[in-house]
Amino acid sequence: MINVKFYHTSTDAPLGFMIKGHSGYGTHGNDIVCSAVSSAAYMTANTLLEIMQINASADVQDGMMKIIIPEESADKSNDILLGFELHIKELAKQYPKNVTITTTEV
Repeated sequence: MINVKFYHTSTDAPLGFMIKGHSGYGTHGNDIVCSAVSSAAYMTANTLLEIMQINASADVQDGMMKIIIPEESADKSNDILLGFELHIKELAKQYPKNVTITTTEV
């Protein structure tokens, strides 16, 4: 199961996400759910860090990615994080046995 935790401010502005686990939908290298989540997460992280030059906290390990942006960058990164969140929510609807979502206030 892939667990996705979205981090939001008290005013519901997105500040980042953490993804943990493996979906178990398919075999290693052939898991379309894991590929979809990973691809979207890396695109979001690379856009925030490399293209938009946001000074975010980033941690990537086997089966885990965590990106947290500073609150002062929330306006600048709002659209990309909301787009990523929408994408993951749609995947969770399509694959409810493989993707779970929680939202936490930071």
